Amino acid sequence: MSTPAVPEERARERAAARAALNRLRRMSPDDSEYEGLREYVIGEYMSYARYIAGRFQLRGEALTDLEQVAYLGLVKAVDNYDPDYGTTFLTYATPMISGEIKRHFRDTSWDVHVPRSMQELSTAVRAAEEELTQLTGSPPTAAEVARRLDLSADEVADAYEAVAAYSAASLDVPVSTADGAGSTLGELLGDEDPEFDKVVDREALKPLLAELGARDKRILLMRFFRNMSQAEIGAELGVSQMQVSRLLTRILSGLREGLETGR
Repeated sequence: MSTPAVPEERARERAAARAALNRLRRMSPDDSEYEGLREYVIGEYMSYARYIAGRFQLRGEALTDLEQVAYLGLVKAVDNYDPDYGTTFLTYATPMISGEIKRHFRDTSWDVHVPRSMQELSTAVRAAEEELTQLTGSPPTAAEVARRLDLSADEVADAYEAVAAYSAASLDVPVSTADGAGSTLGELLGDEDPEFDKVVDREALKPLLAELGARDKRILLMRFFRNMSQAEIGAELGVSQMQVSRLLTRILSGLREGLETGR
């Protein structure tokens, strides 16, 4: 197990890393030493990237995942840093690493996907709400938030709707009920009722049935409401079973055509 570096040794390592970074920026990517020097610089600053990742750990994301995102930001900082910017590397890299982690949260922490522009708008609305609440001592109205951000009422309303997509409840979450049955949320949600389609069909059939003759109505009544067989219907009407079959086919075909054409 390696022992922690003493302050003097760590200072020498940081100085060497800064020198290597400055040399890297003066070197052509085609140089045979470029990749090796680049990996060395990245490796020297990985502990700092882990430190920044640790500052975001309380947001519920696994630290190992945050560190991988921080490393990505570090690589971008190493590849884009220029000593001529007039700032130290850490001053340049810190917001780049933090920004990469924040983008990670913005892109992956929403349970329901919404456009990035709407995510940013929702973030701005929440920030404005907090700021106005601190100033006035009470939660602001949507109109006050809109004036604060110079937005329209519709834009603020869209942002509020987007906020609802940030987290979604599982349908398996237990919900306390009055009888203590312990039903889940999914069990309490409504579903499509197949009887609705029957209601629609019956309402659509009413005018078509009203146009039928008395015998046709009687045949339908006996067959579908009194559950009589075709032979029983034929005996009551004084016709053969074959004739009843043809009559039913004609009546039902006419009703079906009327439903399909809306006639």
